[in-house]
Amino acid sequence: MRRDYQQLVDEISAALGAPATLEDRDFGLIAFGAHEGDDDEVMDPVRTRSILQRRSSAAVRAWFEAFGIARAKTALRIPPDPAAGVFRGRICLPVRHRGIVHGYVWLLDDGHLSDLELGGRGAPPDPRIAQAMETTARIGALLAEEARAGAELGDLLRELLTCEPGARRAAEAALRDALRDTLRFPPGSPLALVAVLPWDTPDAEGAPLPSLPGLLAACPLPERSEEPPARGTRVMAALVRLRSPGSLAPAHTVAEHLLRSPRAGAAPAAGGRTPAPRPRAAGIGTGTTELADLPAAWRQALAAARAARAEPRLGAVTQWDTIGAYRLLTVLPATGPDPAVEALLAPAHTELARTAEAFLDCAGQAGRTAQALGIHRQTLYYRLGRVEKLTGLDLDEGEDRLLLHMALKAARL
Repeated sequence: MRRDYQQLVDEISAALGAPATLEDRDFGLIAFGAHEGDDDEVMDPVRTRSILQRRSSAAVRAWFEAFGIARAKTALRIPPDPAAGVFRGRICLPVRHRGIVHGYVWLLDDGHLSDLELGGRGAPPDPRIAQAMETTARIGALLAEEARAGAELGDLLRELLTCEPGARRAAEAALRDALRDTLRFPPGSPLALVAVLPWDTPDAEGAPLPSLPGLLAACPLPERSEEPPARGTRVMAALVRLRSPGSLAPAHTVAEHLLRSPRAGAAPAAGGRTPAPRPRAAGIGTGTTELADLPAAWRQALAAARAARAEPRLGAVTQWDTIGAYRLLTVLPATGPDPAVEALLAPAHTELARTAEAFLDCAGQAGRTAQALGIHRQTLYYRLGRVEKLTGLDLDEGEDRLLLHMALKAARL
């Protein structure tokens, strides 16, 4: 399928005599034509970044969409804007299928395309543009077919990850057959699951980024299994093909791309309220060669994503085997804070809670804690004394320290 896209992009480049680039509707790079000219300026920063990172930034996307490309049904000419990093003008060919935009073909308007008549307002387009638009229609049909296949695979992945244990064997067989028939995916190949949290995309959107290398299937799910699918925080589950079970690099690549998607973000709270911003995060479960292991790998990936959102030091993309104590905390049922620690978690005592957590993270070493917090040791001792009075816990006792430490970490989740 990728080779088909490249051939069609090369057809457009040859027909119009200009390097063409194909991106999906989220500005993810699918294919591009090489530029053979001597003018280095043709590789303006926007095109260079798109090719090297295989994705355009949100700012670039917003800039181009302001010209109406998502609504356009024919070619559009977009002027250069050096301030935006667009040193050369563009001709945008919207890629549509049955009225739905699936992507865009971009051509660098380096001067010799300026005489092209794009059509519109009753004027017929240049025959070369008409030919290129016919090719984009073929691209649109391929992208639509791929989106449908991705949606079907996503539905089967959702079924496997959410069904009751008694139905898993049938769900596993259905996903295996679909992967084999749709993607020629051989059984026993290594896989990993990625969880991206939060994700604000309706089910009807289907597979979010079918152009990502290694991404086999994806589906949105509720963060917690007891939540109705249409309520609560949603998370994106992505099934990724690995080179070997222990090599999670492809999963990291998919996770990083998904985190940059405009669809990764907090959904509005109930009643239309806008929630306080929280970091996006992605978690990766352990690799496996068995589809039967995917539900357990999903729980790991989701736990890692929740831990990464709670603990910034873990980074935006985190593996399950690196989250430490959160491996235990994330499997516990959601309950209120321990009564001994509840008072410390009040907003008025945020600084005291932060101090106590830092002290316990530093294994009770006062010097390390004071240095990490940038405070004097006497200030640290004063704050820890207040923590003991609020909680009734003795920080010289190991069990009290453990209770306080786990309660503070659990509060982050």
